[in-house]
Amino acid sequence: MSGITLSAAVRQNLLALQSTADMMSQTNNRLATGLKVNTAVDNPNSYFTAQGLNNRASDLSTLQDAMGLAVQTVNAASKGIDGITKLVAQAKSVANQALQTTVAANTGSQAVTAKDFSGSGNAKSLDIKVGNTTTSISLSTNITSAGALQAALSGKVTGLTVSTSGTSLKVSVASGDAVSFSGAAATELFGGDAKIDNGTSRSKFVQQYNDLLTQIDQLAADSSFNGVNLLQSGATLTVNFNEKQTSKLDIQSVNFSAAGLGLAAQTDFSTDSAVKAVTNKLDSATTSLRTQASTFGSNLAVVQNRQDFTKNLINTLQTGAAGLTLADTNEEGANLLALQTRQSLATTALSLSNQAQQSITRILG
Repeated sequence: MSGITLSAAVRQNLLALQSTADMMSQTNNRLATGLKVNTAVDNPNSYFTAQGLNNRASDLSTLQDAMGLAVQTVNAASKGIDGITKLVAQAKSVANQALQTTVAANTGSQAVTAKDFSGSGNAKSLDIKVGNTTTSISLSTNITSAGALQAALSGKVTGLTVSTSGTSLKVSVASGDAVSFSGAAATELFGGDAKIDNGTSRSKFVQQYNDLLTQIDQLAADSSFNGVNLLQSGATLTVNFNEKQTSKLDIQSVNFSAAGLGLAAQTDFSTDSAVKAVTNKLDSATTSLRTQASTFGSNLAVVQNRQDFTKNLINTLQTGAAGLTLADTNEEGANLLALQTRQSLATTALSLSNQAQQSITRILG
């Protein structure tokens, strides 16, 4: 409205009111947002510096989450090692019990019924189980007596000594393991399945030991977290400590299955030397477990230390960004109060300027 002419005094007061209104708007915005720098227009240097600090804090926060997952992965592996160590200790206890068991030779006899297996199609299978090992023999001769059966079986079954006692087959096992006969030939010769078990053996300890090895394998396979298993070979857990991935820690996995620990399934505890060889391997496995537990503990300490450092660094970055952009609400409140007073005074001044013009109008009237 360029056609309207304002006096110098009115125009000056009007400009003062407009300036005060702008500052009040800015102050209200700062109080509402809590920021003194909302856009690059407010302060380009502070705005972009704060944005860079906040961006880095955000990147580090993502890395911190990854570190938390790494901590739990190592914890899962450590718990797995604890469980495997207990299973190895149980296996050693089983081996020690076997050592404390004195083996008594198993000797017994079984009456034999003559049977001719030499005819076409008459061959029959005889399954002989000594302890946990089964040997199958095909009989295709004429068994006329216990002696004939002895001859047919002699030297065929490891650990089994065969002789005769009258019309009976006599067997002896130095390991004390039970001996059983089954299969079609057993029905013909003995009238059905037969078992001789009057000695003392360690075969039950062999089964217990092997069962524990299976449990070790299963526990090692189950010690994973977030798809990473540090107790199975082939995995590497990389933990990055900065956004450029120039600072990191590589945690190598180990093979802690029974085989990886140097433990193999057993078939014979009949001799003390065989059992002692197993206990030596169990001692070696325990040493490996303890060493790796220490290694994982050291890795865990490093990751946790960097996790704490990253947390503090994020706080420092965010504090720095806040110092560049956050408004002092106390100061802004005081500013608003002062501006409201100034606005009131400017309005009064504008009214007085207008009154001077109105006086002239009254004189002319």
